[in-house]
Amino acid sequence: MTLCLRYVRERSDAVEVLNDAWLKIFKQLARYDALKGALYTWMRTIVINTALDALRKQKMIRNREVQGIDEEAPGIDNDAISKLSGDELLGLINQLPVTTRLVFNLYSIDGFSHREIADMLGISEGTSRWHLSDGRRQLKLIIYLMESNS
Repeated sequence: MTLCLRYVRERSDAVEVLNDAWLKIFKQLARYDALKGALYTWMRTIVINTALDALRKQKMIRNREVQGIDEEAPGIDNDAISKLSGDELLGLINQLPVTTRLVFNLYSIDGFSHREIADMLGISEGTSRWHLSDGRRQLKLIIYLMESNS
């Protein structure tokens, strides 16, 4: 469920994605090949792809090309990040725009390459890199503002 919540913001949508993913897993179980990878990895990929499909249906993924970064985020103290719980960090990530959040999750948390992300989301590798950089910048800014208000 946590994996689904990283990709879709609403709990009800995450439950729907998880149910759809389990259905796909059971239907495709005969296709699983242990020689190609662990069962967990295979299942995780199905869950992620199901979440991305749900977002595409909702037209939440933007397929626009972007270039450059407009502004620099302020520097933040590493202690500020280490004080955040996993749920708090997930909440901050969920504040990012949809495509930026997807790229950030796929790259930073799930370990996909920019080429894989570009293929999954129908964007260029450069756009994937931009979204990752912009996501990092936005998270730094959010954490900096939280730190300033404390």
